[in-house]
Amino acid sequence: MQRHADSTQAGDGPEAEQDEGPLLAQQTSFRTGLCSARCGLALVLHVSLFMAYALRVGLSIAIVAMTNSSSPHGSAGITPNGSHRGFARGAPVYNWSAETQGIVLSSFFYGYGLTQALGGYCSGRVGGKHVLGSGLLLTSVLTLLVPQAADLGVSFLIGLQVLLGLAEGVIFPAQYTLWAKWAPPLERSRLMNIADAGCTFGTFCALLVAGIICQSLGWPFVFYIFGGVGCAWCLCWFLLVYEDPAHHPWISAGEREYIVLSLAHQGSSHGRSLPLVAMAKSLPLWAIAIACFCTDWLFYMLLTSMPTFMSDVLHFDLTENGLLSALPYVGNGLGHILAGLLADFLLARRVFGTAAVRKLFSALGMLLPAVCLVAVPYIGCSSTAAVVLLTLALTIISMTGAGININHIDIAPRYAGFLLGITNTFGIVSGIIAPTAVGLLVSQDPQTGWRNAFFVSAALNLFGLIFYIAFGSGTIQDWAREEAAVQ
Repeated sequence: MQRHADSTQAGDGPEAEQDEGPLLAQQTSFRTGLCSARCGLALVLHVSLFMAYALRVGLSIAIVAMTNSSSPHGSAGITPNGSHRGFARGAPVYNWSAETQGIVLSSFFYGYGLTQALGGYCSGRVGGKHVLGSGLLLTSVLTLLVPQAADLGVSFLIGLQVLLGLAEGVIFPAQYTLWAKWAPPLERSRLMNIADAGCTFGTFCALLVAGIICQSLGWPFVFYIFGGVGCAWCLCWFLLVYEDPAHHPWISAGEREYIVLSLAHQGSSHGRSLPLVAMAKSLPLWAIAIACFCTDWLFYMLLTSMPTFMSDVLHFDLTENGLLSALPYVGNGLGHILAGLLADFLLARRVFGTAAVRKLFSALGMLLPAVCLVAVPYIGCSSTAAVVLLTLALTIISMTGAGININHIDIAPRYAGFLLGITNTFGIVSGIIAPTAVGLLVSQDPQTGWRNAFFVSAALNLFGLIFYIAFGSGTIQDWAREEAAVQ
């Protein structure tokens, strides 16, 4: 069966893409919906990514309270490193400039980028379950230390943010390694997007709840609560998740056979060596990497800087800030799920091939948000219009979840975790640059600075889309086949 499956995938064109259709169509009786083990994995990963993003973005809303020196509850004080501060509800308030805040917010990504490829490689060697669970647990523990680090000084907080990035950097590559073993090709979009929707729902809840916590308990409790819940969830992760269908004790025989047959053509996990030269020469991989850089610039800019935009430009108080900053992520999470269902529907009905589906959803998810961002500076200070446009931008960008985000598994399932680490590193570089660039732009003139920030994001999205449409692919590359790896 393995040899037959490999032979049907020998080509790199549409024929190879279509050959797996009949085999998968014969397995429809094994698709068991919400009771399936693979759907259970999607839900567990959803909660895990929910926690990962809640831990990540807590500082984005808390930093508004940490630097709000005009708080009516405040009184003067001196930090251990000599900087002046006030106190709001017993919590310190620091006198950090816009540039300093931008550096603090972006420092997470310095560590986050360093462990992406390493996390993908280790996941392929020892398994995604242990790598992801360990990364999430360490992230939760370090989050508990944020208030102490901030009290010691901004340099300590920056250092802790780097460590948080190092810990969380392994999570996404490990997730892709798991899906390469669990997700049948015709269910890939919906399963992975259900899991990925946890990122945006986690962002929504974190931004909403963090603002309330800051107002009622003080900003340090954001990190105590989020970190504590994260530690508790990690116990559930290690108890509920299994590396592949063969090791799952409760999966049905029919579902196990369906998954194994569906994925037989892609081979086993990678060995110690990787075809790095072939990867570096692969235009489809470069297309994903460049598109990730461009679209992640927009996403990370909004993720880390939207609370500041709401506060400085639209002049919302902390509670309104958290609610309105969180609102666009509801649309993003729902968009992820709907895009995954629609993409799999188009593939299952063979309306389009894999490459066409990936490019279509990437085009919608990159071009339309760019249009929304360009419109924001021209609506004045209308909070309703701004929230509508930003909600639309973050809702529609979720369509890339059925495009470039999944394309790694299409072109090289054996190396999916490692490739996600590589391309995510490109996106993380934009996450490093974008918040710092926003801080520099708005430090002189907030209105002009935010306009320029939105224009740059829109232009980058357009460039990335053109490159991806020109060079993207939907079939397994020659260097990613098992027989090529053995040679």
